[in-house]
Amino acid sequence: MLISYNWLKELTATSLTPLELRERLTMVGLAIDGVEEKDGDSVLDVEVPSNRPDCLSHVGIAREVAVIESGEIRSPSSKPARVQGRATELTSVEIRDTDLCPRYAARLVRGVKIAPSPAWLTKRLEEIGQRPINNVADITNYVLHELGQPLHAFDFAKLDGKRIVVRRATASEKLKTLDGVERMLVGNMLVIADANRPVALAGIMGGENSEISFQTTDVLIESAYFSPDSVRQTARKLGMDTEASRRFERGADCENVLRAQNRCVDLICEIAGGVATEDAIDVYPSPLPARSIAFRPARVESLTSLRVSETEMKRILTGLGNVHTEESLTVWKCVPPTWRIDIEREEDLVEEIARHFGYDKIGSELPPSNQSGEHQPKELKIRRLRRMLQALGFDEAINFSFVDVAHDNQFELVPEFNSQNSEHSFIELKNPIIENEVRMRPTLIPGLLNSLRHNLNHGVRSVRLFETGRVFAKSDSGELPNEREALALIATGGASEESRAQAPRETDFFDLKGSLEAAVAAMNRGPLRFTKAQAKHLRDGQSARILLADGTPIGSLGKLADAVSDVYKFRQSVYVAELDLTRLLATEELPAQYEPLPRYPSVIRDLTILVDRQITLEELLATIEEQQVDDCLGAQFVGTYEGANIPEDKRAVTLRIEYRSDERTLRDEEVEERQRSLIDSLLHQYSAQLH
Repeated sequence: MLISYNWLKELTATSLTPLELRERLTMVGLAIDGVEEKDGDSVLDVEVPSNRPDCLSHVGIAREVAVIESGEIRSPSSKPARVQGRATELTSVEIRDTDLCPRYAARLVRGVKIAPSPAWLTKRLEEIGQRPINNVADITNYVLHELGQPLHAFDFAKLDGKRIVVRRATASEKLKTLDGVERMLVGNMLVIADANRPVALAGIMGGENSEISFQTTDVLIESAYFSPDSVRQTARKLGMDTEASRRFERGADCENVLRAQNRCVDLICEIAGGVATEDAIDVYPSPLPARSIAFRPARVESLTSLRVSETEMKRILTGLGNVHTEESLTVWKCVPPTWRIDIEREEDLVEEIARHFGYDKIGSELPPSNQSGEHQPKELKIRRLRRMLQALGFDEAINFSFVDVAHDNQFELVPEFNSQNSEHSFIELKNPIIENEVRMRPTLIPGLLNSLRHNLNHGVRSVRLFETGRVFAKSDSGELPNEREALALIATGGASEESRAQAPRETDFFDLKGSLEAAVAAMNRGPLRFTKAQAKHLRDGQSARILLADGTPIGSLGKLADAVSDVYKFRQSVYVAELDLTRLLATEELPAQYEPLPRYPSVIRDLTILVDRQITLEELLATIEEQQVDDCLGAQFVGTYEGANIPEDKRAVTLRIEYRSDERTLRDEEVEERQRSLIDSLLHQYSAQLH
């Protein structure tokens, strides 16, 4: 926002220099990015916070300057307009969608002479980066920058039916705006129309079909208040960004409508001539109620440690437009001004006092506490999880908590959300900060896939990423959303090994599975179980369901399906996993147990059997454990073989069995007897063959 120092001086009679203003305004929360000298004036580039639309004008900045210097604002004035006739005798205004336009005012000025603006007006607009057009258009822009209220002037002769209708657009309507672009409108866009057609995009830009020209003699001045959400959505869908839309998007002052319109009409009659109607048609069916906040002066010190006198508090609040009365010795009733839409609660009033009294006067000290600090219960566990994954070569990713609607029903969600995987279960944002990303994420996978694509596009072929964060879904109660902490991993490219510049092989399913198991074990949780399953985003036959030891499903793991890979244009195998970290952390922590080193040696026997392809490793290991063979410590997977001399519906699975006694060294014949018993059980149960 560019602010003219000379203009500001007319409003406040400030004695501060431009450089002093830069310092003082920055200290009250309005950072000045720069000060530029222009033709006898200084232009301040003010960085206005998103919640302070009242400062998008010279009067708004002047209020802050007046409080800084304990001064007053000089209200802008001009020669009163010549008036004749009532507006209702010449035109009419109808608001069909009051939810999008709560207030609309129209006033006519007849007999104007459209011409170039006077030198002082042209100079003032050019200093703040505004291109002069003609006297009427320049006056509307001047008042916009002076009072912060967007205005628009219509050529009254070009309005069919000589009337204004504020309504939603129809699906087939088009409008060629003042920038020469024909816009295709949709039904939720608010337009200003005459009797037959749209003539302006509400709060954004006027149309060419009602543009002021040098042949114009009668103008209709629009001043209105439009819904911020409506203006924001329309501007983003059409790719438009105007001075008017920036102010309406943040929230204009609904009570400034007539004041700005009167100022504009007076200037038009003074500069362009003409006669104004005696009044304006002001359609305001439901006036906004005044806000009232109970304010306790003692809260200033309790929240900020600043000791501010009540006299100084009253000066600051009154100077900023707040009206207050004392309800008691300890509580004031404060009514915020209509232009301060950001003041909603007592803490906001405390902030107003603190920033003008001086943030720099707030001391640095720790709050008093009778207890020592401590970690949250899950914090240390997740820290161990991160360290293990980092040791395994994973980098941590942090992505936005919202996703595009294109991801709806594309991924298998964690089991807690899987039954709700429908359009009605997603959390939709009313005011998304990124276009099209209107969903709170129900899964972490889309964010990791975008991060992976970014790495691959920059030539990084081997990528291992993990992310922990919250996922969201609507709750059955319909109030607060259901939130779960989730963990997701993604891996692709070579399976790198320490001290080797080139990966000896490609990353596979078992690399990701092993990394996940190691990370879970680092938190003293588990062990995890894996069963064959199908998932929307994973390839059939290379996907698994992740289970807790008691069989509770908590997630999925596998190779990314070709349909999803094609969307992201991945040309190499990608493996992903996601699980419900909240559910995992709720399980009982495994005790740390001491086990002495064995006194007697182990005996290892490898076993290779030919089994049906449908038999899983988990089933084989479970069967071995169920047999409870004497001195058998367990079995480990060695590998599989499929190919020559093996039927297509079979595969050879090699297991390594370990035997050891805690009492003596086992003899070979004892081991062979136990091994034969185990083999017979496996061959019988699975109709298998030794290989």
